[in-house]
Amino acid sequence: MNTEHEKIRQEMILLLPRLRAFGWSLTRDAAAADDLVQLTCEKALRALSSFEYGTRLDAWMFRIMRNSFLDERRGPRHLALAADISEREIEDLNGAARVEDRLELRAVGRAMAALDPGQREVLMLVGVEGLRYREAAEALGLPIGTVMSRLARARRALAAMLGRSDDTPKEVRHEG
Repeated sequence: MNTEHEKIRQEMILLLPRLRAFGWSLTRDAAAADDLVQLTCEKALRALSSFEYGTRLDAWMFRIMRNSFLDERRGPRHLALAADISEREIEDLNGAARVEDRLELRAVGRAMAALDPGQREVLMLVGVEGLRYREAAEALGLPIGTVMSRLARARRALAAMLGRSDDTPKEVRHEG
């Protein structure tokens, strides 16, 4: 087996949690996200020869995932969109803090679910995954200006829904 391909396969394994998170942001359903991750990995492995070595594997796989999701939505089997976020265990917190964190997590999940899908995709890739604007643009097949404007609108909408101002310091934002 090609050593480059084996290296890429190992990197894919490390990407699974991030792929699952992005899959969930698209489907809003844990089981559908898992199915989407599996489909993405299958497609990526079949198309491994088309991957450009030296480029970002995560951006390439996020693009495969997004395209797969859109294909599924157009097809006869539509992936479910759930309104509520699944609860995650929060370790090492007292009971009151755990309840507060779960309530906050649910509020953020509902707010994210209410965002326009395009805004949610950009927010996940830039805000959660840490991709630069240009990398998110490549992953989504969009102009960089569109990514920037969707991200700005997503941040404003999310802040408004959560009753906060979008006061993210400029140096924290993933420009480039």
